[in-house]
Amino acid sequence: MDLWNVLLDILILLLAALVLGALCERLRQSPILGYLAAGTLLGPNALSFVSNTSQVSDIAELGVALLLFTIGLEFSWSRLRKLGPAALGGGSAQVLVTLGIGAGVAMLFGMSLHSAIAIGALVALSSTACVLRLLVSRAEIESNHGRHALGILLMQDIAVVPLVLLVTVLGEQGSIEQVGVDIFKSLFWAVILIAILYIALKWVVPRVLEFESLHRNRDLPILLAIVTGLGSAWGSHQLGLSPALGAFIAGMILAESPFATQIRADIGSIRTLLVTLFFSSIGMLGDPAWFANHLPAVLTLVAAIVVGKALIIWVILRTFRLTHTNALAAGICLGQVGEFSFVLAAVGRGTVISEELFTLIISATITTLFLTPYLVALAPRLSVFIVEFLGKLKLIDPGLTRADDQVSPIENHIIIIGFGPAGQVVGQSLSQIAERVSVIDLNPSTPGLSRQLGLKGTIGDATQADVLEHAGVTSAAAIIVTVPDPAAACAIVELVRSLAPDVHIIARARYHRYFEDIRAGGAHEVIDEEQLVGIRLAARLRKKIRSDEHIAAAE
Repeated sequence: MDLWNVLLDILILLLAALVLGALCERLRQSPILGYLAAGTLLGPNALSFVSNTSQVSDIAELGVALLLFTIGLEFSWSRLRKLGPAALGGGSAQVLVTLGIGAGVAMLFGMSLHSAIAIGALVALSSTACVLRLLVSRAEIESNHGRHALGILLMQDIAVVPLVLLVTVLGEQGSIEQVGVDIFKSLFWAVILIAILYIALKWVVPRVLEFESLHRNRDLPILLAIVTGLGSAWGSHQLGLSPALGAFIAGMILAESPFATQIRADIGSIRTLLVTLFFSSIGMLGDPAWFANHLPAVLTLVAAIVVGKALIIWVILRTFRLTHTNALAAGICLGQVGEFSFVLAAVGRGTVISEELFTLIISATITTLFLTPYLVALAPRLSVFIVEFLGKLKLIDPGLTRADDQVSPIENHIIIIGFGPAGQVVGQSLSQIAERVSVIDLNPSTPGLSRQLGLKGTIGDATQADVLEHAGVTSAAAIIVTVPDPAAACAIVELVRSLAPDVHIIARARYHRYFEDIRAGGAHEVIDEEQLVGIRLAARLRKKIRSDEHIAAAE
């Protein structure tokens, strides 16, 4: 392939994604819709500005691998346990039930068993990227329906790995015995992959990350993070497995590491680039002319997906004793087909999924993603309306409605940024009075030092938004910035203020000349270190003078 022609196509796609993504953001919609629209408009089925579609799609697949790698980094067992049985059990049940119902409906329309199962797997997944972004932006991620939607999405993301294997095996079109053999082979190589990654990432990478040279030069940890994410995807591909499988497993193994947050932040830029390219390449699969000519079929499938998934999740979450409004609101939020469904569709294309069916599924999926911002926005009120309406008809017992959907109160959560001597003194004083104190510092010894004080320590660069968001800056009661570097302190204060406009910020100014800069950046209180030292020195001097005068008077 001509590298420069492919590069030109990528630049055109990214430029269009930038413009349309910004437009969607201005209209309070997900920028992902702009990325999809950019691909559709510039793709071979519309304006045909992009010619090397297959090469661009191959590169975009790396975006899926890195996205799953970062999702895997979120899967620490402690976080999963906090989601509760309704989210975890409900998420597992939702994938299985939706797959089964979807496959059953597909078989009613005359499809083969293999094709029906593949379709069921496609519709079982919702959009993690779209829904979570919208819930966070609407401050509903900690609401009752938001937490359960998050739990179901995380379980769906875990299910991506076996579903990819399943669709791959179904695509072989062999006998039941041959399918069993293929599954066994895939599982065998998956076990080998897990063993290799476990040894490399549990024992080798953490020790490399502790090298002092890596913390003197910030470029080296970034390179190591990228090599880890893409290297695990390459290793999985070499074993004949999905690259996304290796990336996801690598992320899960590293999730318990104190370096997980910083690794996620370090690959953030390249992940954003490749994921944007991925959604744009998905948009290129859309065919506006085919969509217009088959509009009734597309809209029928879209309605079946939105209503069907909302009802399935509603019923499943009700079995875990959630109120009707919470269960239905979570179901409405997840009433779409997700980004990983595109991966499954691409795996099954030409084997278990015909070209006509592929185009129908892609068209319906893109349409559900366009509807997602409206579904998430309407979910709380629409669920209350439906439950009250059905309650008036005596079809259900509405129970609690509005009060139960309120957002959970913010904890007394305080974040200390910088855990040198000053930060440790602050941590000692807060450990007995605050409900929850988190610490962020780049020093590898941070988790151990903070654990001794009963605090939660995270290794990370607080000048990066991903690190602050993962630490919970948007829900914190106060942020204390103790880093000695004035430039870093200014950058951190400004970033915290942009992410959490209402949080109270107390910052340290090591030198007096930076006092105004830090306060202008958004700090409510700035401790002027030089002025404070001067005050303490003067106080000690006055104490000395008074002591001398007292002795002289006594004599």
